[in-house]
Parts: sequence; structure tokens; C-alpha cells
Amino acid sequence: MSASSTITPILLCGGSGTRLWPLSRKSYPKQFVPLVGEETLFQASALRLSGAGYAAPMVLTNSDFRFIVTEQLAGIGIDPGAVLIEPAGRNTAPAVLAAALYLEQSDPGGLMLVAPSDHVVPDAPAFRAAVQAGQTAAEAGQIVTFGIKPTHAETGYGYLELDGAPLQFTPDFTPRAIGLKRFVEKPDAARAEEMLASGQFLWNAGIFLFSVKTILAAFRAHAPDLLAPVTASITEGAPDLGFFRLDPAAWDGCPDISIDYAVMEKADNLTVVPFAAGWSDLGGWDAVWRESAPDDRGVVTSGAATAIDCDNSLIRSEDDALEVVGIGLRDVITVAMPDAVLVADASRAQDVKLAVAALKEKSAKQATEFPMDHRPWGWFESLVVGERFQVKRIHVHPGAALSLQSHHHRSEHWIVVEGTAKVTVDDEVRLVTENQSVYIPLGSVHRMENPGKVPMVLIEVQTGSYLGEDDIIRYEDVYARGQGAKG
Repeated sequence: MSASSTITPILLCGGSGTRLWPLSRKSYPKQFVPLVGEETLFQASALRLSGAGYAAPMVLTNSDFRFIVTEQLAGIGIDPGAVLIEPAGRNTAPAVLAAALYLEQSDPGGLMLVAPSDHVVPDAPAFRAAVQAGQTAAEAGQIVTFGIKPTHAETGYGYLELDGAPLQFTPDFTPRAIGLKRFVEKPDAARAEEMLASGQFLWNAGIFLFSVKTILAAFRAHAPDLLAPVTASITEGAPDLGFFRLDPAAWDGCPDISIDYAVMEKADNLTVVPFAAGWSDLGGWDAVWRESAPDDRGVVTSGAATAIDCDNSLIRSEDDALEVVGIGLRDVITVAMPDAVLVADASRAQDVKLAVAALKEKSAKQATEFPMDHRPWGWFESLVVGERFQVKRIHVHPGAALSLQSHHHRSEHWIVVEGTAKVTVDDEVRLVTENQSVYIPLGSVHRMENPGKVPMVLIEVQTGSYLGEDDIIRYEDVYARGQGAKG
């Protein structure tokens, strides 16, 4: 990267997880899932924005995702910069301003590259070249955005109107910073067709490059009401186990507003770098199908899935023990999870959110809760649930430990099936190896740890009158969680 300023990636990592249900849910949205390729979307985003010229990424996320973020970054060998914990979702404008104010303390002259963490960009070198093409403009005080070459008349995206002649994407097109006239709201179908034909519009990917100084000046000019609450959330915030928690009371005073509405639609120092090397926000299962290289009959299978005489269909199994077979399917999306199955006409991919709404009406936990429950120390999943018993599989990372705790209403039986567990039961501490077990009586103070260098897996059988995750009296916890917190 030839320009002088170091770029700090700002990865926005929230999301409600409704459009790719049942694989993506509120408790575990799509950026943490390997939807296309082996890495998760979040990991792919971090890798794409790394290397020469890039600082460690800053991540803005919520409290539930903080350990998932650091675990997934460690899995690809990236040490994060600051991880800012938002007390509540307030859209992108407060998040970007918080990142700028935090970064101003350490790198006031630096550049920020703000990007969602759930997009697919297959050609990472081409995207880094586009960033480099906009760097000089950003250093000169421009707000640079990245516009995607439209491939069809999409009504689900906002658009960017170019300031100048229609753009020609020739085979030898080289990304460069050009004039941007304005941001355009999501159009209806007829208007989208006109915009596509004109050559004057690009899709708005929500990716921005600017200096800390430039964006702070833009907020002061166009969204001054955000400055006081966001500044207070930084000054009143506090470090917490390597994270930085924004102050909840101050954050509560932030309006819920996007960076487009707050700043971009009012700014006059806008520049755009067109990007034509492929991009998707994976806004539905139809997009996942397109990005997954359908075969010559338009079929995509994933996991334990088999297609027989099918056309233009996606068949996906997320459970190795659950074989999904499609016969004679035409334009059908099938996604099978251990606790839920989606079957939909491909033309109704955007209506998957209706399934989430319907399940919420029924108070079904599948609407929002992922079957695998992630914790700072690892994860667990429920295998069997009865009226007075529950069977779980528990995975503990090397060197990790659960809290020292007890339960009012249940006893537990642990059977180690992989690795070695260090188990505390009241005053006794011992090692439990594969194919050995230990009983935890009701009321006993206990803890499990993984002292080894490989994952430890055990089967836990709970019995009692109440099996909820909030039946915990916590005595010691390296993750500083309060009484009744899960795990």
C-alpha cells in the first residue's frame, strides 16, 4: 500500500439473524457461520482487511458476542485491537462515532475503514486494491464509499448516484476514486430497472473510508446531537477483561440512526470507488445459493445432503447425523438444523423473516436461540430434554475453566468422552480422563476445567426439578459474570 496512513478496520458485528434462519439467529447471527467457504463471514472480513498498511481491527459488537469475536479472530491468527461493547443496538451512526472517538485517543491522524462483518467479497486482493485507490482521497479529507457494480435491478439495496458520465465497466477496468452525487433510497422495481439501464448508479455496500478527523468534523456539522451521548459513553465507559464497555446510561441517550441518514446524505465531500470484482451481503438464502457455485442443473448441496433429479435448488444439512434427501425439487430451499427445518419456494427467500415472526408468536425458542450455546470457555448443546432430566454435550477449550458454582435444583453426572477434565467437587480436586465419570450432588460447589492442550468434551446428565441455565450460584469466575448469568 503506497499511501502513508495506516488504516484501522472497523468491523461492525451486530445483527438480528432473521434473513438466513434457521442457520442464523439472534443469538448467533450469520457473520459467525461458515456460509460460503470454510471461514465464517466475520473471519473472512477480518482476513480481507489485514496485512501491510492495516492496523489490528477494531470490533464493535454486543456483550453476548464478545467472546465469539475473540475466539474466531484467534482461530485465524489475528490479534484484535479494541473490542467495543455496545450496551444496545443503536444502528451504525453511534457505532461509527464511538469508534472514531475511541481511535482519536491513540491515532488522531489515522484512517478508518468501516465495514459490515457479514458480507462476501470473493476477491480479497481486488478489494484491497480498491481501498488503496480511495486512500489518497480519504487522506485529503474526502468521505470515500465503495459502490458495487449492479448485476440486476435490485430493490433491496440503497444506491449511489455518480456525479458525471455513465460508468463503463470495461474488462480492464481499474478502480479509482470518482465523484459521488448523492445517496439514493431503496427503489421500487420500475425505478431500479431505470437506474440499472442508466449506468449512473452503484449499489451502496455500506463500506466507508475516511480519516478520524474528517468523520468527526462531519458528525459535528450534520449530527451534533450524537456527540454528547456517544462522547459520554466513551468517557464513562470502562475496560472489562480486555474489552471496553461503553457506558449504558450514556448510550441509552443515543438515537437509533444509520450513518447514511445521519451524515452521508448531508455531506458534500463524498467520493466513491466503484468495485466490480464481486460482492454480496448474503441477504437471503437465494444469495447463498448464487454464491455457492450451483452445478449445471442449478443445484447446491451442503453437508449431509443429497439431490436426486432436482433443479435450481439449495439443500443444506447442518447436522452430520441428519441426512437430507431431495427428490424432484424445483426452485426449493431446504435448510435442516438439529432443532428446525426450513422448506421454502426459492422465490420467497426474503419471506424467511415471516417464519421467525410466526415462531416468536408461538414463543418457540427456535426463533432466536441457536441450538449450540456459546460461552467464553467453549460451547454446549442439549441432546435430550425431558420433564426432569437433560442431556448435554459440553466442549471446553484448552486451558479454559467454567465458574466455581453450585445449583439449588439439580444434580449432575459428567462423563468425559474426549480429553481430560480437572474436576472440583467441594474440597476434592481430581483428574477425570476419557471414559471416566464423576457425580455432582445437588448443592455441591463444583467446577470443571480443561488443563490440557486439546479440547475436552464431556456428556452431562442433569436431573432435578428445575434445569434452567439461571440456576447458578457463582463463587469465582474468570470471566467476571454475575449471579445467574449463563454458563
